[in-house]
Amino acid sequence: MATTAQLFEEPFDADEYIERLAWRTPGGGSKGGAEAFDPKRLLEEFENHIEELKQLDEKIQRRVEKLEHQCHREAKEFAHKVQDLQRSNQVAFQHFQELDEHISYVATKVCHLGDQLEGVNTPRQRAVEAQRLMTYFNEFLDGDLRSDVFNNPDKIKEAADIIQKLHLIAQELPFDRFADVKAKIASKYHDLERQLIQEFTAAQRRGEIGRMREVAAVLLHFKGYAHCVDVYIKQCQEGAYLRNDVFEDTAVLCQRVNKQVGEVFSSPETVMAKLIQNIFENKLQAHVREKLDETRHTDVEQYLKNLNDLYTRTTALATKLNEFNLGSDKHTFLSKLIKSIFSSYLESYIDMEREYLRTRGAMILQRYYDSKNHQKRPIGTGSIQELKERIRQRTNLPLGPIIDTHGETFLSPELVVNLLQETRHAFERCNRLSDPSDLPKNAYSIFLLLVDHLCVDHIDYALEIGLSAIPSSDAKNANLYFLDVVQQANSIFHLFDKQFNDQLMPLISSSPKLAECLQKKKEVIEQMEVKLDTGIDRTINCMVGQMKHILATEQKKTDFRPEDENNVMIQYTTACSKVCAYVSRQVEHVRKSMDGKNVDTVLTELGVRFHRLIHEHLQQYSYSSMGGMLAICDVAEYRRCAKGFRVPLVLQLFDTLHALCNLLVVAPDNLKQVCSGEQLTNLDRNLLHAFVQLRMDYRSARLGRHFS
Repeated sequence: MATTAQLFEEPFDADEYIERLAWRTPGGGSKGGAEAFDPKRLLEEFENHIEELKQLDEKIQRRVEKLEHQCHREAKEFAHKVQDLQRSNQVAFQHFQELDEHISYVATKVCHLGDQLEGVNTPRQRAVEAQRLMTYFNEFLDGDLRSDVFNNPDKIKEAADIIQKLHLIAQELPFDRFADVKAKIASKYHDLERQLIQEFTAAQRRGEIGRMREVAAVLLHFKGYAHCVDVYIKQCQEGAYLRNDVFEDTAVLCQRVNKQVGEVFSSPETVMAKLIQNIFENKLQAHVREKLDETRHTDVEQYLKNLNDLYTRTTALATKLNEFNLGSDKHTFLSKLIKSIFSSYLESYIDMEREYLRTRGAMILQRYYDSKNHQKRPIGTGSIQELKERIRQRTNLPLGPIIDTHGETFLSPELVVNLLQETRHAFERCNRLSDPSDLPKNAYSIFLLLVDHLCVDHIDYALEIGLSAIPSSDAKNANLYFLDVVQQANSIFHLFDKQFNDQLMPLISSSPKLAECLQKKKEVIEQMEVKLDTGIDRTINCMVGQMKHILATEQKKTDFRPEDENNVMIQYTTACSKVCAYVSRQVEHVRKSMDGKNVDTVLTELGVRFHRLIHEHLQQYSYSSMGGMLAICDVAEYRRCAKGFRVPLVLQLFDTLHALCNLLVVAPDNLKQVCSGEQLTNLDRNLLHAFVQLRMDYRSARLGRHFS
């Protein structure tokens, strides 16, 4: 059985149990182990083991039954014990209820007895107090204060209590009969009040918090309690403002006094509020007035800076003071104090801000133009100017004299930074100093000034000057600096747009002014784009005119009809070389001046006009066989130059032109096959014929029949 018990060790697995039993039986393993496999012996072992298991099961079952019987017996015994305990608990609870009722009965009797005793004692105490007060009152009637309480300085607290009560009683007495005694009581009242305040002041100077608390408690019932608080407030400020930073000194003072006030006065929040009000209405208001009034009419810039700094520091101080207990509505209390100091200045703030920005912006602009020795030209307005603008946009004609600016763009990054810096400061001040309801309107007015100074008076003026300085398309060696104007105008407008998003948008994002600002910005962009487009278009015309001039002066008729057909050494003509060099410079200039999709747009337009010029130029000459080869070489060079545009359309146009030039050299019998090629098959037959007619052998070889 012991062996069998070992086989039942946890965790139990039936398959493993059978396997281990078979393995322990000699000849019972799967391979027989050291002996041959003996199934009969294994069967016999299993049968014996089954018998043992049955015996073990019966034994365990008898044990289980015994334990169950024992458990039932103990459960019954435990239930009897619980019932006995419940009966005992019920008896104890009944005794407790009886005791509780008895205690309540006794307590009721005691309270009733206490009420009766109080009813007897209170009138007696009142009578004693009245008798005592009458005795002191008689002393005032006699004019001789004999009691020790009025003559002993150590009993000033008791004397104060008595005189305070006598003072209240005296006020009820008729004046005609008790005028003299009322005057004496009042005199003693004020004398004690003065002594208490002096004692409080002396204790405050000595730093005796306990004595200050005692005296303040006595004075609480006197009319002079408010004067005591005033004396405390005045005295605690002595020596507190030794540095130049009144705001830091105030924060330190209030931090120190706040702890002391809680130990001295019964209502510390009232005293702290009165202290802070006193500081704001006297110290801070005087400081603000001194700082602002001295610059208000002499230095507006410094005045605005001082106003912003003082208001910021005052609100920061109020935030610190908000941590103290100042009553239920301390936020409103502090806001009113700030408003009382700055209201007169904030009412006129935005008008002064606008006037300053208007004057400052005009000065920055004028200083810049003076440094360039430039007298600003008046830009026309009205219907005539609008008519000129429309004509100029449609015809690209320079309406008015062309100005030579010697390459000056009249756009200054330094000026722009100064204007944006001033406006940034204005937005910051506006955000801090404007009433929340007026903030969007005020921010919009500042934005309009920025638009006037930066976009209209500077960028738009520079564009007008730039447009006027663009030469006519037939000018020679023209300085096409308008692209520099474009580059700088774009850079400046990016800065303008950044300030619009970073500083203006947060101030107006939740107000109706947002739509007005976006509309104004859109108008400014559209006006600039119109002038930029006009200037770029006229500049491209000048570039094409310059190319045309180079071709007209450098290209000779003999270039494509050489006298010696067998002795041509050049790869492409001089005119082609100079035009390609010029075009490459202009393409690079465009890339430096533009950004984003504008680069491809401008280069596409320039490339298309460049192709049209070369196409028309080649049709002006007649070509010999070798001349046609030179034309193909020129076009190949033009195509190589066109790759620098990085515009697929332009490269495709020059590929087609190169294929057309093959018609100048191909054998007459192959013309029809070449015209049917991939690049020429979709072209107009008249265009193909026009190129074939440029050949010198056109009539002699009767090439026209190939197009019939």
